[in-house]
Amino acid sequence: MDKAIDYDVVIMGGGPAGATLGALLARRPGLRVAIFDKERFPREHIGESFAHTMIPALEQSGALAKVLASDCWVKKFGGGLFNWGDTPMFAFFDQPNYRRDGVHRFAVHVNRAEFDHVLLRHAADSGVEVFEGTPVSQVDSDDDGCTVTLKDGTAVRSRYFVDASGRRNSIATKQKRQWLSGYRNIAIWQHFTGGKPVQSLPGDWNIFRANDLSPIGCFAFRDGWCWYIPVRKVVNGERRRTYSIGIVTIPEILKRDGYDLTDQSTFVKTIKSVPYLRDLIADAEPVADGMLTATNYSMINGQFADYDKRWLLVGDAAYFVDPLFSSGAGFATTMAVNAATVLDRTLAGDLDDRDLRDLWDDYDDGWHNMAETFALAIDQWYHALGKSDPDSVYWTHRGTSPDLDIQPRTFDVLINTAVTAHVLQNIVDTRVDGLAPPPVHGEGPLSRVIEHDRHPKADPDAPLALAPNVFVRKGIGLDVPGFKGFLPVPPFDSEIDERTRAAVAKYWSDPIAHHDAIPSPVAEPTTAYRFSFTDDDTRTRIRGLDREGTARLLALLATKPTTRQLAGQLSPIQQHLLRRLIRAGLVTTSATT
Repeated sequence: MDKAIDYDVVIMGGGPAGATLGALLARRPGLRVAIFDKERFPREHIGESFAHTMIPALEQSGALAKVLASDCWVKKFGGGLFNWGDTPMFAFFDQPNYRRDGVHRFAVHVNRAEFDHVLLRHAADSGVEVFEGTPVSQVDSDDDGCTVTLKDGTAVRSRYFVDASGRRNSIATKQKRQWLSGYRNIAIWQHFTGGKPVQSLPGDWNIFRANDLSPIGCFAFRDGWCWYIPVRKVVNGERRRTYSIGIVTIPEILKRDGYDLTDQSTFVKTIKSVPYLRDLIADAEPVADGMLTATNYSMINGQFADYDKRWLLVGDAAYFVDPLFSSGAGFATTMAVNAATVLDRTLAGDLDDRDLRDLWDDYDDGWHNMAETFALAIDQWYHALGKSDPDSVYWTHRGTSPDLDIQPRTFDVLINTAVTAHVLQNIVDTRVDGLAPPPVHGEGPLSRVIEHDRHPKADPDAPLALAPNVFVRKGIGLDVPGFKGFLPVPPFDSEIDERTRAAVAKYWSDPIAHHDAIPSPVAEPTTAYRFSFTDDDTRTRIRGLDREGTARLLALLATKPTTRQLAGQLSPIQQHLLRRLIRAGLVTTSATT
């Protein structure tokens, strides 16, 4: 085989994740990048409303200006309006800080066919070689690189391979995806004309109406929930504002006793019976015959990166949770920003093997943690939907995770795609009981997340210290997820100074003009501390970042303090790290029970 390298990075898939990654990598002088996509753009795609975390990713890739110069988008000012009970819930993006500084964080609703085409063209303009209508059938790795085999038999050599092909079993991992959610939903949708905007709904609760600010609408009903998204499309040669209307439900009730939601007349009759939505679509008509569907989407691959085999997964190829909070494209493009840093530093050749493995492991571990934790919080929302209506499908077919009754406390963090393990722990731990988490038992991902943070109850006056056989290695790490322009949710924002808050507000006032007001958390690796046992550093490894106060926690532990003495001295994220260290046996007391 000819071992000559054609490209430094080959990306399979030209959607938002692949195109964003390609554009970011192409900024490095001399880097050869190719994107192969089986389809020709523009092509239709679902996922038309985004969380605001996507805007900084587009800004960093250079594509944001081109998106905003196009005519395929509607500005989105808030996470949405959710009718999940008697009174709708609603929020602007990052509402606490909007109230503080008056600057809206924003996202967009888009026509995906045009939007994705803009991003792919931008990647090409940035120097990426783009091949449309060119499927990839196989990838194999060796010590020098990867052989990417196209469907026509052509073999392409690359140093690294990225799967950004979407929701399918990855040809890189060569494994089947696993279910991520306890709810195996299906989506049915079509576009309609003649609808009214969500912000026109009457009611004192509608914070979007006064200034005609566009949110997404999500409306629950017996058989699931509906989305309602403004989308600028060309219909019969004319640019019009249409509305994407979809139903999310479970496959078991899709077709039953003559009731078929994939039948357009049945679909229309159903959505015109849903509270609040029916007031918006009284005069709505579908733009095309038939319905579109998407199924089997809440799934995850078992591995997102392999340093030795030279591949990464990005976006839906790694995981997809659920459309409920419009998080998919924001996660996908932010993963692309992370992956660009990992690949750029790997190809630069200025880090040793240990540092590179740490970066690749952080990408894999960090995004798995993000996926599973966010999915758990979403499932809790489906629990709440079932509880609010015992006749609903989400009660009769509810998942196996316990109901933690945390829906009100998760709303803002889900709107902002901000659910991480330490945030979920803080939400779940409603008791004021030192460092002890609540009792959650049984098998499943929720138990694993909580158990990840659990530790034996200790004597509050017993000294804490690193276990005798523990080694702390200082090195570099990747700050996953690394959303730019993002401020932590309370109480994790307690140490953010006013200067930083002002810089974030300036950035969001115009992310293009003020792109340099704040840095990207993953533009470069950050300082990290890795705790492990000296006799086996692969058995248990826990990481703490410098920005999380890990050095200070280490200094405190060196004095062998008691938990009583630590009370009030640790930030919430330091408390989270300490809980994990105790649970793993890396930190011990003389009176542990």
